[in-house]
Amino acid sequence: MSSGVRGESSKAAEGRPFLQFTMGSQVYLDHNATTPVDPRVREAMRPYLEGAFGNPSAAHAMGREAKAALEGARETVAELLGTADKDEVVFVSSGTEADNLALAGAALAYQERGRHIITSAVEHSAILETCAALEKWGFSVTYLPVDGEGMLDPEELRRAIQPDTIVISVMHGNNETGVLFPLEEVGAILRERGILFHTDAIQSFGKIPVNVRHLKIDLLSLSAHKIYGPKGVGALYVRRGVRLQPLLQGGGQERGRRAGTENIPGIVGVAEAARLMFLEMPGEQERLRQLRDRLEATILERVDGVRVSGRNSPRLVHTSNFSFDGIEAQTLVAALDLEGIAVSAGSACHVGSVQPSHVLRAMGLSREQVEGSIRFSLGRLTCDGDIDRIVEILPQLVARLREKVPVVK
Repeated sequence: MSSGVRGESSKAAEGRPFLQFTMGSQVYLDHNATTPVDPRVREAMRPYLEGAFGNPSAAHAMGREAKAALEGARETVAELLGTADKDEVVFVSSGTEADNLALAGAALAYQERGRHIITSAVEHSAILETCAALEKWGFSVTYLPVDGEGMLDPEELRRAIQPDTIVISVMHGNNETGVLFPLEEVGAILRERGILFHTDAIQSFGKIPVNVRHLKIDLLSLSAHKIYGPKGVGALYVRRGVRLQPLLQGGGQERGRRAGTENIPGIVGVAEAARLMFLEMPGEQERLRQLRDRLEATILERVDGVRVSGRNSPRLVHTSNFSFDGIEAQTLVAALDLEGIAVSAGSACHVGSVQPSHVLRAMGLSREQVEGSIRFSLGRLTCDGDIDRIVEILPQLVARLREKVPVVK
């Protein structure tokens, strides 16, 4: 009897519980946009969606039960951040809220020390838009460039520091290219200067180890739906002693840092999703590395006029960003979709947006290269059969589109 998992035997699927989830004939290679909820995560959440629905701020037994679940989840996330304490974890509604609270909350709390912020030109819009808002509020922002491989130069960051610099926010793993920034070097520079260090680890958390003490991180953002947890929940690590100006006012939940009744089912879900990611990390990362490398090598071999952005930098193993000469990315994404293959043209975080990728522009790609770029992001749903199907179909689609669809210049 079929296991419902493409390209794998039922015995293999039994050894990996998540793979009981089925996509039918679909090939899903957009895990950086979102991931399906792991069935094991759903089961962990179920009691708090049904009978154990108490408010964790209530004093009665049902409230205490919810409170125990909340604090247990907080402890789990703290442990996975590497020696963090549970009272340093703040639960929020999303990675975007975590980024906003970290950057705006720190800037407002420390503005008496200065009003200068440093970030990079390739950050997620949750950071860049927050920086734009802070500039309207009288803060100044320096946007650090990256090189042609998407890498940040720590020495350039050092040179950008001013006497009134109060916080620096640079991401861990880029959501479009997978390029990993040198956080250890950045953390060492900032700690010696007494400058707050925030990192958006939404794409990297659960995929590679992150030790906030070792990296000297003061603030770190993460999100559940990138790690097979539910949408609508995230967390922010806040090192003890770091002040934040709350962005939401109300009942003083989360030790006064984020008002609002906590989403207990979602919080239990993010903790269980994170626990499973770290438990399965070594084997899963090697599996995805092999799949990604085969995908890249085969496409580069079979298709002319293609490059992989950031290929020569350290990267997350599940992300590949291809730029095809003579192709309009949205057209290729649509053609792949008709074949049952889900990919994206850059980030999937802008509603209805078809704007060229700011990440690839910052890396120095030409307009035509940027407009011809698509992202493959692999995950637990990805199997050998998916890669086989991609490398069989993609060269034919590219050739056909190059013949029939002119590139708009």
